[in-house]
Amino acid sequence: MTLEILTSDMLSPVAHGFFTRKGGASSGIFEGLNCGLGSSDQREAVTLNRARVAEAMGAKDGALIGIHQVHSPTVTTITEPQTGNDRPRADGMVTNVPGLVLGILTADCQPVLFSDPDTGVIGAAHAGWRGTLDGVLEATIEAMVDIGADRAKIRAVIGPSISQNAYEVGPEFFDSFLSQNSENSQFFKAGEGDRYMFDLPGLGLAKLNATGIASAQWTGHCTYADADRFYSYRRSTHVGEADYGRLISCIRI
Repeated sequence: MTLEILTSDMLSPVAHGFFTRKGGASSGIFEGLNCGLGSSDQREAVTLNRARVAEAMGAKDGALIGIHQVHSPTVTTITEPQTGNDRPRADGMVTNVPGLVLGILTADCQPVLFSDPDTGVIGAAHAGWRGTLDGVLEATIEAMVDIGADRAKIRAVIGPSISQNAYEVGPEFFDSFLSQNSENSQFFKAGEGDRYMFDLPGLGLAKLNATGIASAQWTGHCTYADADRFYSYRRSTHVGEADYGRLISCIRI
């Protein structure tokens, strides 16, 4: 089956793609393009899926770069191809080296791709609620500027993520956000009983727009709502599945 790759005009002409789960070699609950080496899927299937992604992105051996994502604001600068399974613990990465492909894994969290096409600097971030709140998006932009990007020309696109209508949280979650900044209430709406519905992409866009970059957008795809195209940690939990697949989003100079 052919891979399905979502793109954004905002990032063009830089090569990029938010890959859906279609077209992969995995089966069962992982059916499709599961790219998560940390999942319990068959490693051979995941390796084949990642090879298909690398080929689609025009990546040579070792040029599809991954990180060990830990829901942090840590960003690493990539300067050479990756060998073996030694991945830095971080949630953002940047590079200005042609040919390297930055690949972020998600399954509800925000995959965010960044580009300054004029200077040839790119970035990618894994932004769940914790990383977004703690500053991983801002840190990725700062790291891009450090290696030559012009902040005023950086474009950022949030890929498929869980939408507000599917993201129910409790009062303690709501209170923790308000304790940091009362203006965070704008990212919540009332749910059933004492529950709230949280707008993760809304928070991401607000954070990005406050940095002074050129533009930011969300593709509008909800991972929870479309099981045929996207993996979702929360959906898998709700239906009692033992594990879940990981989507990959990539960008290359």
